[in-house]
Amino acid sequence: MLQYEFPLNERIRTLLRLEDLFGKFEHFVARPDSLDHHVALLALFDILEVTARSDIKSDLMQELERQRQSVISFRDKPGVSIEALSRVLTEIEHVANALGSTVGRAGQYLRENEWLMQVRGRTNIPGGANEFDVPSYHAWRNRPANTRLQNLAQWFFPLSPLRDALRLTLRLLRDSGQPSQAEAQSGSYQQQLSGKSYQLLQIRIADQTPAIPELSANRHMLWLRFTSQDGDLRPRAFEGNVEFEMTLCNF
Repeated sequence: MLQYEFPLNERIRTLLRLEDLFGKFEHFVARPDSLDHHVALLALFDILEVTARSDIKSDLMQELERQRQSVISFRDKPGVSIEALSRVLTEIEHVANALGSTVGRAGQYLRENEWLMQVRGRTNIPGGANEFDVPSYHAWRNRPANTRLQNLAQWFFPLSPLRDALRLTLRLLRDSGQPSQAEAQSGSYQQQLSGKSYQLLQIRIADQTPAIPELSANRHMLWLRFTSQDGDLRPRAFEGNVEFEMTLCNF
């Protein structure tokens, strides 16, 4: 199954973007090549860019508290494992405390690193971070892999509580939904939301199906239309029926 995720508010949109960037950083930092570490550093700069646009720390603290209250509300429901709830509550408390203990805005210490900001400025220019524009960066990229890795780990470490809080928040959100089967007629599907508020929509389609979902949504309705790609990959309307699995998530 091929899965698509669509955020239904701006906060979740930002969290999903950050999740993608953290994943890219961890993927490339684990590889020894200089170019991989260059891409990892670019991902770190992109994380700074996203976190500069909003108080992501405050948003995550609020989301974790909301999820904590939601978990507590399950205690009196029949068939719920108190032990499982306790584990989740302990995890939320641990992650929230670690995030709350961080000082200042996310990544502020990186913004105060003059050399990193010089490199960041040059990477915004196509081909700008080269050996004649930033000789010190060229020298760094040619240091031993272990040295570069230590530097990257040091620069990333203060962001670890933010990453952990983000991962827990999205994991609990994804676990909150119940999948259901649906079918789009002639490439289109609509569903009334009946006043209910959701944060995330997951769509799963058999990977051999040539249909690609696109979402339009508001507080009252969501509308999925499916497209396919022709020879030059330009999207065009998909006119057949599409069976898919959908999950609406809201913790």
